[in-house]
Amino acid sequence: MQRQGLSVRIYSFSLQYPSFLFPGTTQYSDSPPPESLDIVTVVNSINPFNWWVVGRRLRAEAPGLVITRFWLPFMGPCLGTILRLARRGGRTRVVAITDNAIPHERRPGDRLFTRFFFGAVDGFVAMSHQVEADIHKLAPRKPVAYIPHPIFDNYGPPAGRAESLAHLGLPPAPGYLLFFGFIRAYKGLGLLLQAMADERIRALGLKLLVAGEFYEDEAPYRELISRNGLEGQVILRNEYIPNEEVRYYFGAANLAVQPYLSATQSGISQLAFHFDKPMVVTRVGGLPEIVRDGREGYVVEVSEQAIADAVVDFFQHVREQDMVAGVREGKKRFSWNNMVEGIKKLYDEL
Repeated sequence: MQRQGLSVRIYSFSLQYPSFLFPGTTQYSDSPPPESLDIVTVVNSINPFNWWVVGRRLRAEAPGLVITRFWLPFMGPCLGTILRLARRGGRTRVVAITDNAIPHERRPGDRLFTRFFFGAVDGFVAMSHQVEADIHKLAPRKPVAYIPHPIFDNYGPPAGRAESLAHLGLPPAPGYLLFFGFIRAYKGLGLLLQAMADERIRALGLKLLVAGEFYEDEAPYRELISRNGLEGQVILRNEYIPNEEVRYYFGAANLAVQPYLSATQSGISQLAFHFDKPMVVTRVGGLPEIVRDGREGYVVEVSEQAIADAVVDFFQHVREQDMVAGVREGKKRFSWNNMVEGIKKLYDEL
């Protein structure tokens, strides 16, 4: 947006989650902030007095457009209050880039909090057709623009495999699968671990690299590894992965696997596109909209057998070179300029 001559200010969180609700080890990054961005660290998700102060500050600034991200009903009261106050002057429109309209894991109050947030928004951006449909159900009179998730390009250039394995201290292997991102039940890591026990995958000597924090009890996953004798095949990196390290995890992998049980869209797909990695994704939510089966990877049913079949086909029939070429061609569909133009068009409509 700045490259198009627009003035942009980012209001970020001073506290996103209270510690008792945050399952990871840290919600703060030690990485330096991006250059040339005006970032105000001020929003406290659990302090209503803070919401009032931030909302009044936004109203005084009177921006033409406020773009907010919505991914969890918990944020509904905070963001909904701030946005209502910001809009009171009548000069500001609000667009919500909506990751999920209906959460993956349901909790009491979800619908109430979501509706409160939706009432403070003028229009929506959905990055999958499933979310687009969900928004239409919850806010039928408000406009929705479908704009696919752009490619992440802020993690540095791709790293070579040998360099990545050495950097991460990983042993050489005929091939590496990568499961990346925080771990929750709906992301299907258990399904992938079951697939790793397939005798064909064992025979190929493949290893699975799991990189990301457990946002739930890790004991069942470790028990699954032990029960299937996967200790030599699975490498767990249960930690927050800093931005500057991400390139090495994708660099070490031949194939990124997203064995989700449910999904809307996934930023992991766009990381894989950025790092030129073919993918295996399950046929849920918006994942099949992003990964073209047979060209950029595999779209499979939600089953350990289907996942194992795709992995075996990839390595036995040496598909990597052709699919990497497909990923490089396919990533042209997802640009940040497309997102900016879509938001500007939606703003003009509002």
